[in-house]
Amino acid sequence: MIIRITDINAPAVQVFSRLTEAQLRNRLDPSQGIFIAESPKVIRVALDAGFVPLSLLCEEKHIQGDACDIVERMQEYGAEVYTGDRELLSVLTGYTLTRGVLCAMRRPAESPLRQILSDAKRVVVIDGVVDATNVGAIFRSAAALGIDAVLVTRSSCDPWNRRSIRVSMGSVFLVPWTWLDDYRQLKELGFATCAMALEERSIGIDAPILQEQERLAIIMGTEGDGLPQETIGQTDFVVKIPMSHGVDSLNVAAAASVAFWELRKRS
Repeated sequence: MIIRITDINAPAVQVFSRLTEAQLRNRLDPSQGIFIAESPKVIRVALDAGFVPLSLLCEEKHIQGDACDIVERMQEYGAEVYTGDRELLSVLTGYTLTRGVLCAMRRPAESPLRQILSDAKRVVVIDGVVDATNVGAIFRSAAALGIDAVLVTRSSCDPWNRRSIRVSMGSVFLVPWTWLDDYRQLKELGFATCAMALEERSIGIDAPILQEQERLAIIMGTEGDGLPQETIGQTDFVVKIPMSHGVDSLNVAAAASVAFWELRKRS
C-alpha cells in the first residue's frame, strides 16, 4: 500500500525522523532492532541479500521512476510505502534525500563468531574506529578485495549505522561480520594476528612471513591514536606500510585497502 504523508509527526514515519541510532538498535530487545538503508542501489543489495523490509519512504517521482521495482518488492513483504514531495520529506528527515528513497529494515540477529570464521582465511578487525564513514569504506574495500569476514570491537561505530551503510554502498550486506569481544578467540580458531601500527618492531607489509600465514587477522585501529598498546602487545606481528615524502600514515580506510590487497590469500 502506498500512503501519502500529510503529517510529518505521524507515528508511522517516526523511524525515519525521530529515532536515534541507539533507539533503532534497541539494546533492550535486539530482535526488534532496525536499520535504515538509503538509495535504491543499496536497498536492492539488502533485499537481494535477504534482509526484511519494514517500510519505505520514497519521494513521489521515484514511485514510478528508479524505485518502482523496490515498491513492488515492498508489496511482497506487506511493507508500507510512504511518499510525499521533496520539500516535505526534507522537513521530515531533516535533510534533502540524496537519492530520494529510505528503507527501514529488520536488524538481523548477531552471528556467532565461530560460524563467521569457519572457512575464513583473511579477516579484518575494526578496533575502536568510531567514524561511520571510515567503517563503511573499510567494509567496501573488504568486499572488493577478498576479505572473508569483518570483526568489529564494541568500541567501534555500529556497521548498521545509516551513514556506514551508505558509504559501504551496501557492502555491509555482502561480507559476513560480527562483534569481537576477546582477541584470544582468534588465537583459539587458528588465526595469526597482525596489527597495523608504527612501532620499532614493525615489519613491512610485503614481508614474506605474512603471506605464509594460512589464516590471518588484520587489525585496523582508530583514526587518531591508533591501536592501544595492550592490543599491539597481543599480536603476532606489527605491520607498517612504507611511506614517502615524510608522510607518517594513511587514513585508516585507505590503509585498510592497501593492507587487504597486499595481504590477500594468494592461490
